[in-house]
Amino acid sequence: MSWIKWKWLRLRARMLRERQPPSFIARGWAIGMFYGCTIPFGFQLILSIPTAILLKGSKIGATVGTFITNHFTIFFIYPAQCWAGNLVLKALGHDVVSVEVIVSELKRVGSLSPISGEFWSALGQLGGGVMASFFIGGALLALVCTPLTYWGVLRTVQSRRARAERRKQERRAKRAGKQSLR
Repeated sequence: MSWIKWKWLRLRARMLRERQPPSFIARGWAIGMFYGCTIPFGFQLILSIPTAILLKGSKIGATVGTFITNHFTIFFIYPAQCWAGNLVLKALGHDVVSVEVIVSELKRVGSLSPISGEFWSALGQLGGGVMASFFIGGALLALVCTPLTYWGVLRTVQSRRARAERRKQERRAKRAGKQSLR
């Protein structure tokens, strides 16, 4: 089994194991996805879990949903995010920093620990243009991914629970049929 398929099955099992209403589960995952897209890696949980509590969403989903950005994906997602943010800034008539410069700077900052003081000084040195590109691109990504996550998780949980209920009823009917033959 491929690594991606294995990861998907684990996430799906975690999502389906929760014994809360489907909308509660989907809300938590959407919150996690939103913060995973908009907030820099390492700070997402600080916001996603309290938001899940306030909006009555799954805290597990809010945690796991932030995993869209992790140590492996930030090197793909963040440059694409900054590229999209640059397009918006350029369309609004602002000067933009080249994506190559943004990628090299993000790689340097991404390799540092968020706890270290060096991380904060490197983040401050990125400049307003890079940060604006990052957050605008993140907002665009969140605008697409958050509703898709909500509806995808909602439908997955609802269909899985409906299938499990049908199986349960079929087993009951089978048992009731066997008992009436005796």
